[in-house]
Amino acid sequence: MLKIKEAVIVEGRYDKLKLANFLDTLIIETNGFGIYKNKEKLKFIKKLALERGIIVLTDSDHSGFQIRNFISSGIPKNCVKHIYIPDIYGKEKRKDKPSKEGKLGVEGMSEDLLEGLFRKHNVSAAQVSKGEPVTNYDLFEYGFSGTAHAKDNKKRLLKSLDLPEFLSTNSLLSYINSSMTKEEFISLAHDLNNK
Repeated sequence: MLKIKEAVIVEGRYDKLKLANFLDTLIIETNGFGIYKNKEKLKFIKKLALERGIIVLTDSDHSGFQIRNFISSGIPKNCVKHIYIPDIYGKEKRKDKPSKEGKLGVEGMSEDLLEGLFRKHNVSAAQVSKGEPVTNYDLFEYGFSGTAHAKDNKKRLLKSLDLPEFLSTNSLLSYINSSMTKEEFISLAHDLNNK
């Protein structure tokens, strides 16, 4: 597992699943061109860029470059790293036919190739927290999931962290574990629950 500080931005869920096999970091999907209409997600990506840096890894086709350029515009250059996959022609296993341009996307690349690209591009190693990570059980224990008022409590937690409300529980956990200790989370949870 390669643990890195930066958040990684990819186009779709299959790209995210591929990277999650060897990367330990927050991975955000744009839902392809869906990012153009999702101002909240774009704002979140920009926030991540300023806080920890982002790595943009889109397909090497025309659409991938459009999405890459759209995301990168308005973000300081020192907060964005670009990793490009090579042009390899073929089709992804889950698809009936090749893409319009005939190139494999991120999901079609081997894990070894992708991991090599991350290592080659000098990604930052994340600081490994010395304590226990925050878990799903902790979210439950403090009323942020699985309880009667969990939805409202989670909204308050997301707002307090200046995170978008679309964030999934897994992404929330990943964000929390990469930005605070368990003790800091517990302190925040107590503050929010006593308001």
